[in-house]
Amino acid sequence: MVEFLDNIESRPVAVRRRYFELLEVLTLRHLDARYRGSRLGIIWSLLNPVVMSAIYTAIFSRQLISYYGNSQWHYAIAVFTGLITINLFSGSTMQALTSLVASGSLLGKIRLPLDVFPMAFVGSYLIQFAVGVLPLLVIMSFVASGSIVNALALALPIAALAMLCIGVSLIVSVLYVFFRDLPYFYELVVFMLWITSPIFYPAEIVPIAVRQFLALNPIAQVVASVRQIALSGHAPDLGLAATALVSGACALALGIVVMRVSRYRITEML
Repeated sequence: MVEFLDNIESRPVAVRRRYFELLEVLTLRHLDARYRGSRLGIIWSLLNPVVMSAIYTAIFSRQLISYYGNSQWHYAIAVFTGLITINLFSGSTMQALTSLVASGSLLGKIRLPLDVFPMAFVGSYLIQFAVGVLPLLVIMSFVASGSIVNALALALPIAALAMLCIGVSLIVSVLYVFFRDLPYFYELVVFMLWITSPIFYPAEIVPIAVRQFLALNPIAQVVASVRQIALSGHAPDLGLAATALVSGACALALGIVVMRVSRYRITEML
């Protein structure tokens, strides 16, 4: 992203096209490698959250069902929307974390835009999400609201999530070049984001003193926006979606700055 945005208008069209072609090739290669030899392929991206939602529903719904209109079905759907969000974030950023170091031998021989490598992992997960999960989410939104506006409005929190994934991926991929213990620490960070997001529990059960800190979790904001649009049956809450978009844009901007400031040192380190 940094290389694309850095004086992109001054580059010849053919050069810009080659950059985007490189991103496309790497993205499709990662997607193919992830499901090579699998009989179900991308369908696993849907089956995993469906099965996990059923497990959470079987264990926790009896205690928490009152927060979801006394409906196990509503609880299961709420868990499903939370799981697909955190799975996209954690999967893409964990894969992107080692992308620059793993491509070090190639970068040492050919001058390539560094940001293409972490972005390719995010792109592969976004394609997986769009094919495996998004159609069901759109149908759920349309059935709940009876309005095509809600189905289209899902693009807002999904765009926020995409920006968040790209921004964090750029940051962690750069940091891993300098700190090789980062994967162990980042696993803890992802777990903290997961447990502080209201995925299998309602935010209402969290003590008020702690609840204010949950608002700092960008994943929680995306989850809240997706649920409001897809499950509430009401018109999209543009304020909630805007909050998620701002968080995603801030993460993306920070990732671009980190990559831009560090790119020369990265080349030397690799």
